[in-house]
Amino acid sequence: MLADSDVGSIITAAQSGALWRYTLILPQVLLIPFLYFIQEITVRLGIVTHKGHAELVRIHFSKGWAYLSSATLFLAALGALVTEYVGVASISELFGITRWISVPLAMVFLIVLVVSGSYRHVERVAILVGLFELLFIPAALLSHPNWGALGQSMTSQPLLNPDYRFLLAVNVGAVIMPWMIFYQQGAVIDKKLAKADLRVARMDTLLGAVVTQVIMIAVIIATASASSHARTALQENSVANIVDSLQPLLGSMGAKLLVGLGIGGAGLVAAIVVSLAGA
Repeated sequence: MLADSDVGSIITAAQSGALWRYTLILPQVLLIPFLYFIQEITVRLGIVTHKGHAELVRIHFSKGWAYLSSATLFLAALGALVTEYVGVASISELFGITRWISVPLAMVFLIVLVVSGSYRHVERVAILVGLFELLFIPAALLSHPNWGALGQSMTSQPLLNPDYRFLLAVNVGAVIMPWMIFYQQGAVIDKKLAKADLRVARMDTLLGAVVTQVIMIAVIIATASASSHARTALQENSVANIVDSLQPLLGSMGAKLLVGLGIGGAGLVAAIVVSLAGA
């Protein structure tokens, strides 16, 4: 679930805060039950059938639908991997390290981890790097948000505005990922979970759904606060843009560390999950 808040999702959240301030926080909260129910279904399917998502599609629908489902997964995974490596490259260059060094190192790290053959080892490393995303929470708090404006935004949703509806749709797409469905159902099988583990697996999924959305909300709050202090409209189209916009509030090194490590953790954990889902 930490992989849900990948580099692309974080940039989407940053754009949401820059363009609409705190308005898109409410949709992030409302998406939590949808995210949980979708992923919880994969938990039950994996535990009861002991088969992966694509295999169930093949058995119950046909090979054609299974190939189509797997092909769309491959395209989504490929696009996601490119995004994660772009994030790694952008972060390394913030600290003066060329992408010609950082990207190959990240790729070697990913390959070594994935071919290690130990699910438990992969899981622990992924959780460790994914927890760096929690640094967005202190970034949001240190940006001194306007809590009054945040509260008012919860009751005001400009749904008649087409630009808002478009960004709302993008946020939904940033939360519901196809490769998460494939991955979690396979992970349930790899962990050898039984029906007796269903309650704990559900709690695990619910915790993940809440945490990943809290991270998205934290990014929105941070960039919304930066937008309210900026003299010109912010263009949060890259990692560098996000860091630059938060520097007046967090300081140069604070913005680089909190945003850099947060996005770095997001990119690496997503790359691990995407690679294994595709595999």
